[in-house]
Amino acid sequence: MKNSFILLLFFFVSGGLLSQNTAVKIPKPYTNIIHKGNKLYFKNPKTGKLAPQKEARPFEQMQNLGVMPVGTENGITFDFGNASFSGTLYYGLYSVLPEKYAYPVYFKKFAAIKNGKATINLKQTAGRYDIAHWEQTGQLKLGYRIVDSKGVILYDGRINVRGKGPFVPDLTITEGPLLNLLSTDGAVVSFETNKPCKPNVVVNGKKYVNSSETGLHHEIRITGLEASKTYRYTVNYGHFSETYSFTTAPKEGSRKPFTFAYASDSRKATGGGERNIYGVNAYVLKRMAVLAAKEKAVFMQFTGDLINGYSSDLGEQQLEYANWKDVVEPYWHYMPFVIAPGNHEAFLKVFDNGSHYGVSVDNFPFDKVSAEKVFSDEFVNPKNGPVSEDGATYDPDKKTTDFPSYKETAYYYVYGNIAMVVLNSNYWYTPNPHQIPLTGGNVHAYIMDNQLKWLKKTLAKLQNDNRIDHIFVTLHTPAFPNAGHGGDDMWYGGNNQIRPWVAGKPVEKGIIERRDQFLNLLINKNPKVLALLCGDEHNYTRMLINDSTPRYPKGYNKPEVKLSRGLWQITNGSAGAPYYGLQKMPWTGFVKKYTTQHALMLFDVAGKKVTLRVINPDTFEKIEEVVLTK
Repeated sequence: MKNSFILLLFFFVSGGLLSQNTAVKIPKPYTNIIHKGNKLYFKNPKTGKLAPQKEARPFEQMQNLGVMPVGTENGITFDFGNASFSGTLYYGLYSVLPEKYAYPVYFKKFAAIKNGKATINLKQTAGRYDIAHWEQTGQLKLGYRIVDSKGVILYDGRINVRGKGPFVPDLTITEGPLLNLLSTDGAVVSFETNKPCKPNVVVNGKKYVNSSETGLHHEIRITGLEASKTYRYTVNYGHFSETYSFTTAPKEGSRKPFTFAYASDSRKATGGGERNIYGVNAYVLKRMAVLAAKEKAVFMQFTGDLINGYSSDLGEQQLEYANWKDVVEPYWHYMPFVIAPGNHEAFLKVFDNGSHYGVSVDNFPFDKVSAEKVFSDEFVNPKNGPVSEDGATYDPDKKTTDFPSYKETAYYYVYGNIAMVVLNSNYWYTPNPHQIPLTGGNVHAYIMDNQLKWLKKTLAKLQNDNRIDHIFVTLHTPAFPNAGHGGDDMWYGGNNQIRPWVAGKPVEKGIIERRDQFLNLLINKNPKVLALLCGDEHNYTRMLINDSTPRYPKGYNKPEVKLSRGLWQITNGSAGAPYYGLQKMPWTGFVKKYTTQHALMLFDVAGKKVTLRVINPDTFEKIEEVVLTK
């Protein structure tokens, strides 16, 4: 669920939570972060040197680029509030003709952005260019694209406009509607508007509203429908309406065949154009959404590294998330995209110690601006996951809340006869593992105690549910990295000393010990777990994990777990991030398929049989097709 943009704007204007640190309580799990005056510092315990908090304020922020235009006699004017900003504003109309997946068609002319302003002459879209029929109705929807002076696409927006001259910007759904939390009897429809309103959604003749909501973010729950049935839904806001459709989930335990899609890692790439719509490889991501829709996927699971991220500015992080959602939105009207975080969803508090990246920790206050909170504000996911790491053995104060919430970053859901268990392998993440003993924090890929306990309980519950035939577990980081991440993930070059530090102390289990506990749950304790779905490495790799798989460093002196069966680890971080080549690892011989092609995974589930088809969304080349079940 998402906070009102008005509230967030208040924090920016007032300085609020992001700059006035005198009111910010430093979380007890951290060390060597101190207040001095009205600022926060990292104090190096060896040298005593103070590193001040960086105050990043890039122009590329949602509140700067998502501005409301002003009407003029001939069109509309955008004022981006920065006289030094220059670039180009491309624009075009949405057609009134029926289109299931609607995009604007850009006009042959464009508007220059000079001194932070740009004016669009809408009257130039009259006559043979009036595909919106605004000359008859006095109403149009305009799509626009903001490009900076270097050619980087910053943001794609849209605005409803009324009038025939003068023109007036109108109430608009600026994001969505998005279909979430699909169930056997309904779903949740979420969307953003540019002005406060009281919208409703009509399904099957019944009107649904959220009577408690105010502001610009809207979540409306639809209930009381029949399983496995297609419904049209109409979103009414002001004097506008938009109509789409969705199909409810089958009854749990249904063995009716279906297909779902999986991918990860769509952060920006080189090559120009839509390979970087500020933080997102929109070109490849859109192709994946198109292919998933073409193959009639009932949902798409996307696990981590959606955006470039690693920001310490909330408006910048929001811009990147908005760009990601905009790319797949036309398909999200009809099928859910279920999202999990990765390391690039990090939202950091950074201290400038003179190094390239500085000293970084998960942002705080945790209940306002942690990476977990910012992520949960952007997406609508199940809330059935673990609570936090509060109460764990390493919790420095059992009476206070000391850790970020897991809400909507770790969870599970059921569709038909499968369950998907989603983990957060970048919870309370500190990017530099060698810095962690100085500041505290969790390392990339480490599943902390309370999340592991929740996983154990959840898998046992699903294992004992006769309606479920297959369990998939997904997290961003592979248990066995193969290409580009041999120095981290659940391996770190075989260094079991890598682990989180809490309140100045290391936790009990190292990364390889924790990996083994994880594998024991998936393989030995819960035989319904069919596959581990990962990302992080920018390629497609399918490998088999079993007791013959080499998995320990030389001289390892901790107990080794025996594996009672085989498990597929399938890594697909090929949604647009720069590729990684195959590394030579101890377990390389157990890799069954590897490619640097962009790859969409499509799971065809037909009762006890599960077939994986892997297709390049750019060329439609079939990379492989394999039956995963015996």
